[in-house]
Amino acid sequence: MESVAPIPPRLRPLLDPASPVQELAGRLVARGHRCYLVGGSVRDALLDVEQSEDFANFDLASDARPDEVEDVVRGWADHVWLQGKRFGTVGGTKGGVLVEVTTFRAEVYRPESRKPEVAFADDIETDLSRRDFTINAMALRLPDPELIDPFGGAADLGAKRLRTPLEAEVSFLDDPLRMMRAARFIAAFELVPDADLVGAVEELHGRLEIVSAERIRDELTKLLLRPDPSAGLWFLCRTGLSDEFLPELNAMQLEQDPIHQHKDVLAHTIAVVRNTRPELRVRLAALLHDIGKPKTRSVGPGGVSFHHHEVVGARMAEERLRALHYPNEVVEDVARLVYLHLRVHTYSMGWTDRAVRRYVRDAGPLLEPLNHLVRQDCTTRNKAKARALNRRIDELEVRIAQLREQEELDRIRPPLDGRQVMAFLRVGPGPVIGEALDHLLEIRLDEGPVGEDEAYRRLAEWASERGIATAR
Repeated sequence: MESVAPIPPRLRPLLDPASPVQELAGRLVARGHRCYLVGGSVRDALLDVEQSEDFANFDLASDARPDEVEDVVRGWADHVWLQGKRFGTVGGTKGGVLVEVTTFRAEVYRPESRKPEVAFADDIETDLSRRDFTINAMALRLPDPELIDPFGGAADLGAKRLRTPLEAEVSFLDDPLRMMRAARFIAAFELVPDADLVGAVEELHGRLEIVSAERIRDELTKLLLRPDPSAGLWFLCRTGLSDEFLPELNAMQLEQDPIHQHKDVLAHTIAVVRNTRPELRVRLAALLHDIGKPKTRSVGPGGVSFHHHEVVGARMAEERLRALHYPNEVVEDVARLVYLHLRVHTYSMGWTDRAVRRYVRDAGPLLEPLNHLVRQDCTTRNKAKARALNRRIDELEVRIAQLREQEELDRIRPPLDGRQVMAFLRVGPGPVIGEALDHLLEIRLDEGPVGEDEAYRRLAEWASERGIATAR
């Protein structure tokens, strides 16, 4: 066991006797228990960085059993919750600060089960040994601070090294999701995983099958929202871990053009993810925008082509995200972005009013994220080509602004509504009304705003061609 001084500056306000964390620690110690600050707050304090999630949330570990912790917290907290009590965790808030106290434990998974078995321990060293990585296996004794670092986590932070406290196989069998967490920490702190850790993931990645889709989804989301997730994504792919929940990634390890040996699709994809801003829909769309390429790849006299890969990719993206239990609105938006990400390239000859209207209507509220994705999709080293693409999008955005000044570009709809069409055609609700509204919408998209009288005239022409009598 090692102790290190002085206390990092970021932790000093926390150690004020009046702080909620110290108050709760003091109450536990007064009852004869030991109490330690654990988790990300210790790690990030040593790094002197903002805590990766919420620095107002703190994790404590104690030898006190859950019933005893509940009794202590109930006499102190503004609010108490016990959802995690059966796993040894009791939470409470005090003055806007969230504190969770977990009884020292050793947590293991049954080989066939997604549910953990929890066994409580009596010392902090055993508790720390069951944590995911050495950088997270440090504790600060409270209320009198002493850093407990039995596995060299502080040294690993300094060396930019990612290791597990015990053998990597033991750690990942305890909780297979830790293999995915490794990717997140690699990306977040620019860490290099040691050889034993990499080997264990390569051997055990199939164990991820016992982890729920929701937990995998949440970990993938946390990785994608890092400022630069690319190192973590490469770790997932190279160890084979991504094959367990997103096999489409490694399927993209194919050359876009075997003749000229252009970069493979996976390398391009990870570069696009890195270039986009850390917003979930945008990052997911960047990750999945080319997953249709392997299924649509063909080689002909003109080289490699991926005809309609955006159509195939949108469908694949939707299926994969649903399997990961992402919310419906996220799934639909990402699939839409994938479907539309090539649209800009179809207007290489310039932007007509008709083209702008259709682009804006099809993109809807995703217009700005779509343009951002399209810009970042250009990872070529050919500066002239990159400038040409950005110029095309600049021209598009100018045309959009110009049309917005002339018409309601963001609320394009048929010039007549359904009730007007039914009254004019003397037809009740049904397919004919939908066809008529579609016809009027096409006119609006092609020609711009159409007055009501002109709309009725055009509808009458349409009805006459179909033998439908009108009210005029």
